[in-house]
Amino acid sequence: MKQDIHPTYYTDATVTCASCGSTWTTGSTKKEIRVEICSNCHPFFSGESARIVDMEGQVDRFYKKLQVRQAYVESKKSRAASKVSPRRPIAELELGTRATSALEKGGIQDVGQFLDKLAEGESAVLSIGGFGRKSLIDIKKKLRTLGYELPEAVETPAA
Repeated sequence: MKQDIHPTYYTDATVTCASCGSTWTTGSTKKEIRVEICSNCHPFFSGESARIVDMEGQVDRFYKKLQVRQAYVESKKSRAASKVSPRRPIAELELGTRATSALEKGGIQDVGQFLDKLAEGESAVLSIGGFGRKSLIDIKKKLRTLGYELPEAVETPAA
């Protein structure tokens, strides 16, 4: 074994906790040791599992990320709810000028009114002046793609 290559071993090294201030002696190659947290104040060892040890604001950053995520989910839900709102204007469906103006002349301004009229039957919708079978098929397709639930047809008139 080589001489003078081993560090000095101190049998009475002092360990000091920076969190709670407790000290104890142990054997080490350093005369004095400072630790950030010890078994006296660590939540796992002390039984205070509700207490969170925060190193450099990591817990705060995590909660900020969590709040941002929750706000994003809430806004996404509200956008999805407004997408299938019965108060949505018929003009937003982009059906075409002729079909939109025919529905407006028939007194149908929003999707909810159209769905109510469709619940009466397809013939009630087709009786609107200037609104034909092609326009009815187009609006039904558009409403289904947007997520609206269409009422069951009471009657299906012959083409």
